[in-house]
Amino acid sequence: MGTTNENGRFAGKVAFVTGAANGIGRATALAFTREGASVVLADVSEQGNRETARMIEEQGGKALAVRCDVTRAEDVKAALDKTVETFGRLDFAFNNAGIEPRKPAPTAEYEVEEWDRILNIDLRGVFLCMKYEIPLILKQGGAIVNTSSGAGVIGIKGSPAYTAAKHGVIGLTRAAALDYAAQNVRINAVCPGYIDTPMMDRFTGGTPEGRAKVVSEEPVGRMGRPEEIAATVLWMCSDAAAFMIGHALVVDGGQTVQ
Repeated sequence: MGTTNENGRFAGKVAFVTGAANGIGRATALAFTREGASVVLADVSEQGNRETARMIEEQGGKALAVRCDVTRAEDVKAALDKTVETFGRLDFAFNNAGIEPRKPAPTAEYEVEEWDRILNIDLRGVFLCMKYEIPLILKQGGAIVNTSSGAGVIGIKGSPAYTAAKHGVIGLTRAAALDYAAQNVRINAVCPGYIDTPMMDRFTGGTPEGRAKVVSEEPVGRMGRPEEIAATVLWMCSDAAAFMIGHALVVDGGQTVQ
């Protein structure tokens, strides 16, 4: 995995990652560490979050694990207050916390409670995070990446809430990006396809048949790896992407271009 790099492109910087307990969030937190950043890990899963922190510390990095429910404004504010209290600044945020639907259902049969649950976490949670991150990042400039999905650019049959939430993340990203583009805060979205994570295990039922069906929908013939999304997020936060504003970058093995 490598160790933290004091001369990395993010040395001396601080990154805040939601959904850091596993999957894409964990991989991105570790990638930030390898580039020299201190990382704040925010998640409702305290056990997974602590494990991510342990992995970072094993690499010689600095991590702060905080329990954070992104649907609660007070949790988000407290986590970011702790970020500044511990590390003194905030340069990057990866608003990645999200959930998948429990089961597919056509729109007219969709449960209101399930709609609210998904929109609350996957869309409102991103808004709350940006609301409290942006004032901190404005102090010295930086970048925010929000996690949308392939479902943010195409419709998904039987998944109205997730599709709406992920489309919403792109719209929210674009609006916020325009609000702060002239103030040295770049805001973009990443749209992963099928990535091999614990969430994907739940989605496929963890069976060989379920996994094979998902792989069959990927033109590249495999699922993506969390590290591939992490590499994309780090590039989006780097100076190499300095002219990218309000963009939704699809990284999906060709799934949405069929």
